[in-house]
Amino acid sequence: MTDTFSALVSPKSVALVGASEDVARIGGRPLRYLREAGFGGSIMPVNPKRETVQGLTCHPDIASLPEVPDTAILAVPARATLDTVHACLDKGVKSAVIFSAGFAETGADGQRVQEEIANVAREGGLRLLGPNCLGVMNPAKGYYGTFSVVLDNALLNPGVVGIVSQSGAYGAHIAHLARARNMGISQWITTGNECDVDVSEALDWMVQQPETRVVMAYAEGVRDYERFIDALEKAQSLGKAIVFMKTGRSSAGAVAAASHTAALAGSDSVFDAVLRQYGAHRAASTAEQIDVAYACATGNYPTGNKVGIFTLSGGFGIQLADDAESAGLDVAPMPDDAQIRLKEMLPYSAPRNPVDATAQAVNDLDLLTRYVRAMMAEGGYDLFAGILGTAPTSKTFAEPLKRAFLAAMEGQEDKLRALTITAPADVVRTYEDDGFLVFEDGKSLAGALSALCRFAEGFARFKSRKEIAPAARLDLGKGPLSEARAKEILSRAGLDFPPEILVPVGGDVAGAAATLGYPVVLKVCSADIAHKTEVDGVAVNIRTPEDAVRAAEKIERRVREERPDARLDGILVAPMVGDGVEIIAGVTHDPVLGPVVLFGLGGVFVEVLKDVTFRAAPFDIDEAHRMIRDIRGFPMLEGVRGAPPCDVDALARMLSDLSRFAAAHADRIESIDLNPVRVMPQGQGVMPLDALIILKEEDSR
Repeated sequence: MTDTFSALVSPKSVALVGASEDVARIGGRPLRYLREAGFGGSIMPVNPKRETVQGLTCHPDIASLPEVPDTAILAVPARATLDTVHACLDKGVKSAVIFSAGFAETGADGQRVQEEIANVAREGGLRLLGPNCLGVMNPAKGYYGTFSVVLDNALLNPGVVGIVSQSGAYGAHIAHLARARNMGISQWITTGNECDVDVSEALDWMVQQPETRVVMAYAEGVRDYERFIDALEKAQSLGKAIVFMKTGRSSAGAVAAASHTAALAGSDSVFDAVLRQYGAHRAASTAEQIDVAYACATGNYPTGNKVGIFTLSGGFGIQLADDAESAGLDVAPMPDDAQIRLKEMLPYSAPRNPVDATAQAVNDLDLLTRYVRAMMAEGGYDLFAGILGTAPTSKTFAEPLKRAFLAAMEGQEDKLRALTITAPADVVRTYEDDGFLVFEDGKSLAGALSALCRFAEGFARFKSRKEIAPAARLDLGKGPLSEARAKEILSRAGLDFPPEILVPVGGDVAGAAATLGYPVVLKVCSADIAHKTEVDGVAVNIRTPEDAVRAAEKIERRVREERPDARLDGILVAPMVGDGVEIIAGVTHDPVLGPVVLFGLGGVFVEVLKDVTFRAAPFDIDEAHRMIRDIRGFPMLEGVRGAPPCDVDALARMLSDLSRFAAAHADRIESIDLNPVRVMPQGQGVMPLDALIILKEEDSR
């Protein structure tokens, strides 16, 4: 990452072009904020109409500045932006923020102007943030290069939470919510139209900052998917959490008519799966994003997902237990002998888990301390979740209750502890200061704890991850490709296919069938016919030479009638495979995240239920196993109703090999379909029965 990017976010000097005396204006707010924050560097207002601005000496233009600033804030109209960028380049400025709107978001004319500004800046080595953005903040440095009204009443406290947002308004909103939740901000970057700096680069830079523990990100999409994935990997390697809000649901379907895989792969579902693949958390709501970031800000991650729930009310405990199980936490019961001892301590308690001490416990807080201490010592829990309700608001009861819980937790400092409390912010702060995570709602608590567990798993997974060997580049030739040619290419990439024979038009189909052994399948083989069923080009369960000849003649006749323009290579003769579980696998080039692999059960599961999952290519065999277990129908592969378990290891190898091939040929392949694939019983491998490779348009001419 270049020094110019650091200068953009952490400058030692700043020029404010378009500086205003009016602190309510776009050109006045940043100056007001910088002065109130005590920014320690040089602040150089630029405005040809004034000699001073807000008490500081004002300069008529950029050329007259007494020094070259690290960064420039451009609070000028859109029509003046290009000239101002030229002036920055002439002065030697290396980074700038463009506040103005009126560019690509307005249409073709605005897009052309934005591209011209970007090209001029790029040629001169000037890094740009924006246009149409709210700027950047670095509270620890006292740097507020923004006009956001979120700072009107109070500046942000420095802290460990970073924010990267394409939307300035959303970035400001979650900064406000974070401040209300007692979270300090490390850096805050809004990227706007992204004529230069995009959300991927900002995220990549931010996760590498030592003071940042967790990043909240917002995007409708990403432009540089390689850098985006690299940023996710960096975060995992450093043990830093990314909590992502992704909006915008669109189809990748430019080739959906030709590729079944592409038709199933909406950009949104792919984005969701890729975030999981690289250990990031996708929030379903802003509230969830704040809750999870709040939990991650401590930097304390559990070693397991076993949660002990303590309550003074059975009903609330049951609700939290339901929420915890729904979130994937293990609400394991207390050991039987421990339950007996807890029952002896409090005869009216329900000590299973949730552990309900009943209101009786509050009559003797020393007893409550012993009870909770025994629960945590003997339950083997990784997480403690307590339900206190409004009790901490009591003037006479609040402080003794907190002391009782702190005493109970002595010796359990390695256990993550969380509470549900309904109380004023100052009361909540006292519990947070003593190491408790505090939530008002049990469902929020359960969701945040579950996210912490998944982050911990992801961090551990990264440490044990093996290097993925790149696949060799193969000569794919020109498209379109027939099934036989697609299988020949994929065989060289490591995939195994059943033995097949391509019989030229008018050739000895019966002889080929006899060589393979009946029953067989006959299929039209033509690079011009992607979907054989559209021309009735498949005949199955052929059992005699006579049937084979008749079926071949029928297929050839049908093709000549329906597709006289199609080049016909012949008839592909293949063995009839009916065993195993049918799945679908494939590759699509997602417009946001590049080459991704799809996997799901075949038949009704894919056609109706769309029970599929995705991974960004390439990935290793361990990740392929996790991918396989992502789908709801995975138990089908384990064997149901007496069926033997399937060869999941062979399936994982195939998916990993397919991903490596896709990554190596990302510049040429639009999509791949392997449908159907038969996953045979354990030890017998996988059998892809059909293959379709669609090359990118420029390679298909």
